[in-house]
Amino acid sequence: MTELGPVAWPPAPIRTERLVLREPEARDRAAVIELLASPEVGTYIGGPRPRDELERAMPAVPSGRPGLFVVALDGAMIGQITLTRESGHLRQAAGKAELGYLFLPQAWGYGYAAEACAAALDWFAGALPGEPVVLATRTANLRSMRLAAKLGFVEAERFEAYGAEQWFGMWSSAMPSD
Repeated sequence: MTELGPVAWPPAPIRTERLVLREPEARDRAAVIELLASPEVGTYIGGPRPRDELERAMPAVPSGRPGLFVVALDGAMIGQITLTRESGHLRQAAGKAELGYLFLPQAWGYGYAAEACAAALDWFAGALPGEPVVLATRTANLRSMRLAAKLGFVEAERFEAYGAEQWFGMWSSAMPSD
């Protein structure tokens, strides 16, 4: 039993046209630190974490956990996707699988996030057919809002949290999409 329920973890790597979704490896450590320390990435998630703190705390192999995929392009990590039920940060997500994604700024604008998230959602739909997935993002994060719409998430509500307006959407493989 994982945070995703009766899903065996880790799955075999998921391959798309350009990307591989896989477990974290030792070679991903520098990219994970870069991702979490990036001011651009941190804009809508509470700010970047201090690089020196990350360097001290990050193990040689970034910790993997059920529901965490590293997104790799030509073998190098460019982002991470999570599909977990561990969300304690929003009451709306309690007990539901929640999609999260973070990509290095140099990977923005090429469709990698859409390609990787669609692959993760396809995998999820195969593993847990018909089970909904939720997503929360700040309404000010226009890139994330566009990605949610492109992936087929439908707005369920807007609310205030963390000092900003949040958007909360739902997705299900049972729902029609574009």
